[in-house]
Amino acid sequence: MSKPQQQRTVHTNPFVFALELGFFAGLFWGGARWIMYTLHFTKVIPAFLAEPFFKHEFLLKPAGHLIGYLSFILLSVIATLIYVFVFRWLKGPWPGMIYGVLWWAGLFLAGSWLFLLQRPFRLPWNSVISEFCVFLLWGLFIGYTVAMEYTDERKRERKSILT
Repeated sequence: MSKPQQQRTVHTNPFVFALELGFFAGLFWGGARWIMYTLHFTKVIPAFLAEPFFKHEFLLKPAGHLIGYLSFILLSVIATLIYVFVFRWLKGPWPGMIYGVLWWAGLFLAGSWLFLLQRPFRLPWNSVISEFCVFLLWGLFIGYTVAMEYTDERKRERKSILT
């Protein structure tokens, strides 16, 4: 007779998970931001995060768009690392949505006071609303993915049924 198989608990490495999630969040939502700019939903250039480090004329060229895309991926990785290590115990979609709105406010409101970005009140309303919605959905993507990974009750139910 064989011994019953013991259940081994596999835990997700938070650092690797955050890096992977941040990369894909930046890849997907950075692409969404680029498409919004290309379709003229927003006047905020894709490389708005790199604005303090490069000349504006360069950031309007394809190489500048690539720099902007990569900088948004980097922002997403940093934001995801913060969320995973500080807020991963939160459940549901709302914490992630609030997190995205806080990043939008931090970048567009506080960033404008630091002269890093264009003031949102001088942007057209469609740009402000479009950027707000992208950051809201970006935060939802990060927050809800983390919540599903770390607070998913179905994983615990399956383990308790098997033991």
